[in-house]
Amino acid sequence: MQQVTENDSVTIVYDGILPTGETFESAKETGPLQFQMGSASVLPAFEQAVLGMRVGQTKTITVPPKDAYGLRDEGLVMPVPRTNFGGGQEIRIGMVLGMKMDQEGQEHTVPATVIDLDDQTVTVDFNHPLAGQEITYQITLVSIDTQPASGCGGKSGCGCG
Repeated sequence: MQQVTENDSVTIVYDGILPTGETFESAKETGPLQFQMGSASVLPAFEQAVLGMRVGQTKTITVPPKDAYGLRDEGLVMPVPRTNFGGGQEIRIGMVLGMKMDQEGQEHTVPATVIDLDDQTVTVDFNHPLAGQEITYQITLVSIDTQPASGCGGKSGCGCG
């Protein structure tokens, strides 16, 4: 029976589960995930787990924070003057805002979660929402195609942007 090798295109279904038992992402909602092995379109630990699997096989892996969405960095939590957001924009705790940041002379829009606010300041967190969390994935291999696929099939799971 065929096993997944380095350059195969694969289709999997999966559940992403937090330490609390909560499912944060599932192929039941997003549909099967297709990606090319070696394309860096999913987390490296996720791809490593799929390598060598056979069609129909299910595997459960636990990915430590540093190999999943990174460790939390409190330096990425910062106050921003409320005046930077304009008067007409409603801002609530828990909102994810697209904020413009200058990095090496280029402007990028990056997501930031509002974690606190008052009349003068909005405190935002630039950490990924899953940063610092151990992630468990339950993965089932649906198919192997030895012909290259492009990217990850337009789906946004498992670290695929």
